[in-house]
Amino acid sequence: MAYETIKYEVAEQILTITLNRPDKLNAFNATMQQELIDAFDKADKDDDVRAIIVTGAGRGFCAGADLSSGANTFDRDARRGPVKRNADGSVDYSDPQVRDGGGQVTLRIFKSLKPVIAAVNGPAVGIGVTMQLAMDIRIASEAARFGFVFSQRGIVPEAASSWFLPRIVGISQALEWCYSGRVFPAQEALAGRLVSKVVPPDDLLPTARALAKEFAAKTAPVSVALIRQMMWRMMGADDPMEAHKVDSRGIYARGRSDDVKEGVVSFLEKRPAQFKDKVSSDMPDYFPWWQEREYK
Repeated sequence: MAYETIKYEVAEQILTITLNRPDKLNAFNATMQQELIDAFDKADKDDDVRAIIVTGAGRGFCAGADLSSGANTFDRDARRGPVKRNADGSVDYSDPQVRDGGGQVTLRIFKSLKPVIAAVNGPAVGIGVTMQLAMDIRIASEAARFGFVFSQRGIVPEAASSWFLPRIVGISQALEWCYSGRVFPAQEALAGRLVSKVVPPDDLLPTARALAKEFAAKTAPVSVALIRQMMWRMMGADDPMEAHKVDSRGIYARGRSDDVKEGVVSFLEKRPAQFKDKVSSDMPDYFPWWQEREYK
């Protein structure tokens, strides 16, 4: 796919995805939705990509949904044609046309097998902030601003943020920001645990790249892919036994792998490890251990 709304650049095993509509403050549209999903698909298949950074071109990260359609911006029937109806005339909510585009992006990021860092360079509101919630770590520039502005637009939070946001910042903070719909500065985002660090603008990408390099430099790619899915998916588990089951499978399967033998021997020999297992071909046989949910 030739990208129109994002840049896709790999250097030193780090993929940088740049939202690239700077004249629109990188406002989100259907093309960006499709391109982001494709980019994460491509990254998972590329063993040269060990970590991903997402940032914005120009002075904004993402100003939210592109509102150029005016009052019909969020009216699916008006923009795409009527969705399916049941026999009684009610909406068939299982129609894929009803699906939220931002949610399709965050669900794809959620499934990523590579660590994902948001480098928030400027304003991030609406989908501009909710798309970050499925990313692992958020680092903000001092110029960043955030806003869960849905209540001020007469709509509701999207991009599966009602699942992600309370788990990241707690229910009270999530509700305060979503009830008010106000835009708040980077330091408030830091105090509310939405971001892990606030840095001067010129330090943003170097800080993100340094972290990404740390993830890639001495680690086994398959281990990192498993760790990411273990941590995220256990956030919804109803009992620690579910984690114990997955841990046990991982310890057994990886314990017999060449990577683990290399990890132990390299440590004993006091030399850097050379991990050879690949995410594209060497994930253990119990992966994935979950049942994929369908939209219906």
